[in-house]
Amino acid sequence: MTEPHRNPECIGLVLAAGAGQRFGSDKRRAQLADGNSLLRATVLRAREAFSDVRVVLKAGDDAQALAIPPGVQLIRAVDAKQGMGSSLAAGIQSLANTQATAVAVLLGDMPWISLATLRQLRAQAHAEHIVVAYCEGQRGHPVLFGRRFWPELMQLQGENGAKALIAAHAQQVIAVTLIDSGILRDVDKPEDLNHPPIS
Repeated sequence: MTEPHRNPECIGLVLAAGAGQRFGSDKRRAQLADGNSLLRATVLRAREAFSDVRVVLKAGDDAQALAIPPGVQLIRAVDAKQGMGSSLAAGIQSLANTQATAVAVLLGDMPWISLATLRQLRAQAHAEHIVVAYCEGQRGHPVLFGRRFWPELMQLQGENGAKALIAAHAQQVIAVTLIDSGILRDVDKPEDLNHPPIS
């Protein structure tokens, strides 16, 4: 295979260290209609679009129990309990020694993003830009951060995610409008598993 995504210029980083308290159990292990768990389905889709995929987990998570595919690098976020910002910082720190120019930050509970969408966003990745996806006027995921912004991402703490960083660098943001409602759909409650998007 000589597809462009075999060049690891854009790494896929799946954030999956959250508690998922609203779900009532570990939603990462919740079963989808195709038999895959929520997290496994998300990671498998990411691997279709990015040759280098990494998953951020809590320190004590069992990757085998979470059905994470082999070949995926695991990042342990020791401060995961503090919030998504801390998990994202841990994930970005793991990229420091890579040659990648950008990272696509995906959420572990969003398996319905189409492969075409991920490829379209990946094509916009650039070291000096932040690529933000929109559908029906709403901002979704993933968000792609050029390497220029990684030092700031590494400083994130607690619940403070990257929204403030994106706002502070508005001139470097590339907005991509899509017709894929999967970029908006995450899973908070068990009933969210039963309503795949029409796209």
